Amino acid sequence: MNRCPITYEPCGEEKYSARGLSLLSPRLKELHDFPYNRSEQIKEAIARATKMSIQGVQPKLSTKLDVTNGIFSIVDQGGTYIIKPQNDSYQELPENEDLTMRLASMARIEIPIHGMIYCKDGSRSYFIKRFDRLTKNRKVAIEDFAQLSGKTRETKYSSSMEKVAATLEEFCTFPLIEKQKLFKITLFNFLCGNEDMHLKNFSLIRRSGKVELSPAYDLLNTTIAMPNPQEEMALTLMGRKSKFNRENIVDYYGLERLGLAKIIVEKTLAEIEVMKDEWQKLIDISFLSEDMKKKYQMLLAERWDRLFFLKSKHG
Repeated sequence: MNRCPITYEPCGEEKYSARGLSLLSPRLKELHDFPYNRSEQIKEAIARATKMSIQGVQPKLSTKLDVTNGIFSIVDQGGTYIIKPQNDSYQELPENEDLTMRLASMARIEIPIHGMIYCKDGSRSYFIKRFDRLTKNRKVAIEDFAQLSGKTRETKYSSSMEKVAATLEEFCTFPLIEKQKLFKITLFNFLCGNEDMHLKNFSLIRRSGKVELSPAYDLLNTTIAMPNPQEEMALTLMGRKSKFNRENIVDYYGLERLGLAKIIVEKTLAEIEVMKDEWQKLIDISFLSEDMKKKYQMLLAERWDRLFFLKSKHG
C-alpha cells in the first residue's frame, strides 16, 4: 500500500491521497509526475538562476501548478511554488526537509503548504507554496533578517541570535508575541538538528496591518545531512555555536535575553515536550531510509536529554 508524500496517509494503489491533492487545489483530481529527472531539475535550476526571484545554495525551481492538466510547470517569473530536487551532494534532502517541516507543524509552528511530488525518474522532490504571493501575482511585503540587518548573502552568518532578537524588537508590531514564536523556533531548531538557520532563513511579513515573523521555511535536519557537522547553530548564542544546553537556550535566551515570563517559557517547553512520542511516530512513517530515520531519532534523543534533563532543577 502506498503512502501519500503530501499527507503521509495510506493511499492504496494511488500515488497521492485525495486530501493531499485537495491541499494543492480543491479542483485537483490527479497529479502527474514532474516531467524532469533529478539531473534535469538541477540543470534547469542552474540555467534559470539569474532569471528567477529565488536564490540559495540548494538548487530550486520556481513553478506554477497547472490544475487543469494536473502538473507542475517551471516558470522564470511569477511562480507560486518552489520545488527542490534531490541533491547529489547530500542524501535525502527532500525527505528530510518535508519531515522536519511536518514536525514543526505538529509543534504549532506556522508553516506554508508543503510536501513531496514524484518525478519522471521515480525520485521525489520537495515543494513548498510561496507565502509571499497573493492572487494575480501580487506580492506580499517580506524582508529577511539579512536585509533588515544590512547584511548580504555572503555575510548572512555574521550575526547572533541576540541580534536576531534585537531586529525583531525593532521592527515587529507586537514584539512580545513574536519573541514567543522566536523562542519556540529556536528550541525546535536545536532539537531537530537545524544548524543552518542563518539570517536569510528568518523573515518578517506584513499582513493584516501588522509586521510579524513569517511562516517558517527551510527547516532541515542539517546535522544528519552533513558528513561531519561541527556546529549546532548557524548564528552564535552567548558567543558560541555548539555545546548548548537548557541553561543557554532556556535560562539565558528565553528568560533573560528575550525577557519572556517564566510561565510563557514553561508553557512553550511543555508544548514541545509532549510531542516526543508523536515526533518519533512520524519519523517512523516518513519517507527517509531506515538508516536516516535512525540517525534522526538518535539526534533527537540526544538533544532532548540536553534540553529537558535539567528540568527538575528548574521546576
